[in-house]
Amino acid sequence: MPSVLFVCTANICRSPMAMGLWQTKVRSDPSWLIESAGTWSIEGVPAAENTLIVLAMRGVDLRGHRSQIISPELLRGFNLILVMESGHKEALGVEFPDIAPKVFLLSEMVGQQYNIIDPMGGPLDEFEETAKEFEQIFEQGFTRIVQLAQG
Repeated sequence: MPSVLFVCTANICRSPMAMGLWQTKVRSDPSWLIESAGTWSIEGVPAAENTLIVLAMRGVDLRGHRSQIISPELLRGFNLILVMESGHKEALGVEFPDIAPKVFLLSEMVGQQYNIIDPMGGPLDEFEETAKEFEQIFEQGFTRIVQLAQG
């Protein structure tokens, strides 16, 4: 079963947005396991309002999303872990060295290495730019993501 975990800091903005957009991208294949989590999240917090708005404009409903924090059990359940920032990748590699080979910056899916800027606290258009960035990465990096997610 292909599986991907999207990771950001609080699990209320970037990672749930990426999760929702990826679910839309692969919706024709119900075998996918797709979740999101945060490195410093508080359990049970809903997605940021602007995240919900940007996703709703694309037909994605994440009103039921609640944040969850990274745990060893969660990480072991995924073939691919895509993080937003180099600090996330480094932290996961140090704390959970056994899963380090499965952790990649999302930007690495298109052959680059850069951080996805957190739009939290910014205006709606910054959230829109983040969504467009995800869509572009998912379009260009689709084959690589699928290959890695299959394990």
